[in-house]
Amino acid sequence: MMSLRSRQLAASIGFAALLGGCAAQQGPAIHGLPPVAVTADGETAPVGTAKADAADDPAIWVDPANPGRALIVATDKKAGLHVYDLAGRDLAFLEGGRVNNVDVVGNIVVASDRNDGVNAHLAVFALDGAKPALTSLGRASAGPGEAYGLCLKRSAPGEPVTAALIIKDGTVRVGTLALAEGAEPAFAVQWEHKFPTQSEGCVFDGDTLYVGEEDAGIWRLTPGASGVDAKLVAPVDNQRLVADVEGLATIDHKAQRYLIASSQGDNAYAVFRLPGTDYVGRFAIAAGRYGATSETDGIEAVAGNFGAAYPGGLFLAQDGDNAPAAQNFKLVRWDRIAAALGL
Repeated sequence: MMSLRSRQLAASIGFAALLGGCAAQQGPAIHGLPPVAVTADGETAPVGTAKADAADDPAIWVDPANPGRALIVATDKKAGLHVYDLAGRDLAFLEGGRVNNVDVVGNIVVASDRNDGVNAHLAVFALDGAKPALTSLGRASAGPGEAYGLCLKRSAPGEPVTAALIIKDGTVRVGTLALAEGAEPAFAVQWEHKFPTQSEGCVFDGDTLYVGEEDAGIWRLTPGASGVDAKLVAPVDNQRLVADVEGLATIDHKAQRYLIASSQGDNAYAVFRLPGTDYVGRFAIAAGRYGATSETDGIEAVAGNFGAAYPGGLFLAQDGDNAPAAQNFKLVRWDRIAAALGL
């Protein structure tokens, strides 16, 4: 989400210099703790919708037959889904209208479908990684409200697909997707939780779900026999996190798992050590060959060796200002980020 508040909370002259001379904007500037600077190692082609807040959320598909090969599936939330390679080339596009957030498990791609603003749906696709190409498998009804955030639980092949759908009003619905051949996908809700205000970003860590309530911070949701335990584990404090809290992602590094969050209000990314959500540090993608990132919505991260370009894993971030071209997604070597943070 590119909110008015986010635009007003643009970087000050000092931080703008870090990001390559972006002009300071009017309004009070709020800065968190100083981030370390990294630069992007690549970028995707722009999304198809120009002159609009259109790019939103990326997901990464890793080829099970060749773990060194990966593709990026990303939303143009005005039009549909793009498939990029790690060189940033736009290899395929499938019209889908207003698809907001996206995630991948196996060859199944699921997006939050906002085409009906009154009744939520999950748009489900099959990814043929060899071509590559996306094929629509249909839409699953997901209850009342406007579909907004979306993440999938990592599962083994053949296991049910578990999805968390975040309704724009802060309602979280977690359930399973039934994907029978020849039938429309069906979403069966297992549990729900309601936050007071607008929420979007989410990521699973096993059965635990982390959700970003945009103006409040990161919540940890743990379902149990007596209900859902909800704890605010990283509040918006204008130090680690500056509203809006947007995309969330996890990555493994040296036998340790980390949670990454887009601190959209000051164009930075906060990193926490799991499972205790201990604060590690912050980084920003500064101006370089591919430009800086600002007002980031969706993010993604994946460990692995993806060749000479990304030998130590990959971090992806939506870029809210890729002028003069349309918005796109920036790629950063994870090992560079880890080194900058001293991980």
